[in-house]
Amino acid sequence: MVDKDGDSELTGEIIGAAIAVHRELGPGLLESVYEVCLAFELEARGLNFERQVELPVVYRGHHLDCGYRLDMVVEGSVLLELKSTANLEPIHEAQLLTYLRLSGLQLGLLINFNVPVLKQGIRRRVL
Repeated sequence: MVDKDGDSELTGEIIGAAIAVHRELGPGLLESVYEVCLAFELEARGLNFERQVELPVVYRGHHLDCGYRLDMVVEGSVLLELKSTANLEPIHEAQLLTYLRLSGLQLGLLINFNVPVLKQGIRRRVL
């Protein structure tokens, strides 16, 4: 579901769930806590998702397990990379873009929960 501005209803639902978690918990906790609570919130909203999805690296045609994991994939189409850091750095956005490329997904949200207002910690990227 995509409207004329290119924003999907699904990303709106995901962001709404993340905002609900942030309003309840605030900043300053571990990334893993936000992941568990976001999973609870997504499930309550009836969204399908996977957590800690294995991401093999394809090198010279071989799938190699290098220990990479996607934090979350929602409805099989939106990659969520969760952070709880003082600042989002260019390396975090590069990580999201690389994970999108390696996974074959087209849309990703980088969400940093360690901010006063969650809107300041969200980056949406499309390949």
